[in-house]
Amino acid sequence: MKKYIVYALCAAVVLLIAAACGNKKKAEAAAEEQAAAEAEQVKQDSIKVEKKLSDLAEEPVFDIVTNYGTIKIKLYKDTPLHKANFAKLALSGFYDGLLFHRVINGFMIQGGDPLTKDPANAAKFGTGGPGYTIPAEILPEHHHRKGALAAARRGDAANPMKESSGSQFYIVQNEQTCAQLDGAYTVFGETIEGLDVIDKIAAVETDPRDRPLAQVKIVKIKAE
Repeated sequence: MKKYIVYALCAAVVLLIAAACGNKKKAEAAAEEQAAAEAEQVKQDSIKVEKKLSDLAEEPVFDIVTNYGTIKIKLYKDTPLHKANFAKLALSGFYDGLLFHRVINGFMIQGGDPLTKDPANAAKFGTGGPGYTIPAEILPEHHHRKGALAAARRGDAANPMKESSGSQFYIVQNEQTCAQLDGAYTVFGETIEGLDVIDKIAAVETDPRDRPLAQVKIVKIKAE
């Protein structure tokens, strides 16, 4: 009798192990299917973005839609690396929901850090990016005029080649105080409408680290 009980218990254990293995295989198969579906979606999204990029004008116009209004910008054709990078990030939705995390009235407003999507990263705002930099395209004819769109970057000591951040940018609010930046940062576009919006954003109350006390959000950047 005891032998039968032992056999029965062993059989039950074997069945449980087999069921567990079967469930594990099903879970692994489901995970593989999900990964494949996500990879395919990424591929299709990339194809759509590339198609949109190919349809853009030589100097494309984008709307930076914020919760303070819309800033309409034009990208320069003679800074092709920055133009292509900004356009690709914008069209892929990279900037949607990010903040203008550094605002200095009488100087400029800065945004484009992906870390700003999560308030928990507040101490790191200004350090994030897509994981790459862009070679400098500093041209003497592009000055820091009011509304100029320029790429943020690390300082000269850590970045002697003046390579630009992969995503962070700033928009000039005061050309007199920003004139000192000519020749040191890549200016790759200009504001064609919405200078008043820049002024509104620049006027928001900030903390001692130049961070707005109330969120200044990029709702979306879209091609015109």
